[in-house]
Amino acid sequence: MVGSGPVLPTAGGPAPALPLGPLGSGPHPAPAGQDERTLGLGLVFLAALAWSTGGVLLRAVETDPWSTIFWRSLCAAATLALFVAIRDRRDALRLFLTMGWPGLGMALCSATASSTFVLALQHTTVANVMLLQALAPFLAALLAWVFLRERVAPRTWIAMTVAFAGVGVMVSDSLGRGTLGGDLLGGIVALAFAASTVILRYNRHVRMAPAACLATLIAAGFALSQGASLGIAPRDLGLLAALGVGQLGLGMILYTSGARLVPAAEAALVSNIEVILGPLWVWLAFAENPGLPTIVGGCIILAAIVGHGLGDLRRGIGRRIAPPSG
Repeated sequence: MVGSGPVLPTAGGPAPALPLGPLGSGPHPAPAGQDERTLGLGLVFLAALAWSTGGVLLRAVETDPWSTIFWRSLCAAATLALFVAIRDRRDALRLFLTMGWPGLGMALCSATASSTFVLALQHTTVANVMLLQALAPFLAALLAWVFLRERVAPRTWIAMTVAFAGVGVMVSDSLGRGTLGGDLLGGIVALAFAASTVILRYNRHVRMAPAACLATLIAAGFALSQGASLGIAPRDLGLLAALGVGQLGLGMILYTSGARLVPAAEAALVSNIEVILGPLWVWLAFAENPGLPTIVGGCIILAAIVGHGLGDLRRGIGRRIAPPSG
């Protein structure tokens, strides 16, 4: 999901060499330049925008959960495979074969997150799933600190806490009406998403679009083994194709390109924009009033993300106009 400019790991050229981590077991993420970081945050935002359409499309589909996962994942796999083939051409097959453990780990985490999200919605309330998903930035920050020694700025902790409180306000009317099994699935979604974000950040030298494609194939294969139906109505097939191509496939292309360029906690924080936009699309499509708590909570989340971004902007301007020392 990237344009022209300096050579980045997601572009067509070779990735720049990265220093090894503290144990020498893998590349440690080098500090991102401001332009690179801005690009990364923009791509993560666009990924969240794509993901936010999932609720309204899933609401319109009339298939069972396993059939939904199968067809959505299959269409996403075709999209991702086409993207890799066009971008990398002769190197495409080699990239699939050489993704290694980082690619496999990211694929398993992403397959788990995308599949359990659909299943969680069948066993608990949307509110519970949203609140549990809002834990992802905290989990990403913790995992990044443990495995990358990547410190989280105090302002990022504050923004994440405010955003989490905003989600709490959004779901306050319907929180607690789900089942324990569904809530556990929602927690798995957050943990798997956080883990995939940290893997992306830790392995910036590995192109992860092939891993994202593998993730969708894993999800499709598992759903098929659980009884997914191959015969569905044309209307549902069209909606699931839209889910696979635009919501999941495009979203994963954008996220795998952007998340490696910014700190893991910040990538997960910006992705919370999905929580705001999801109810908005449902309101526009089905005239479903989101209610005052959803509006207030969404404003709190938006304020947290915008405030964090403005803080970045002020720091960047300050660095550019600061007089040279010495």
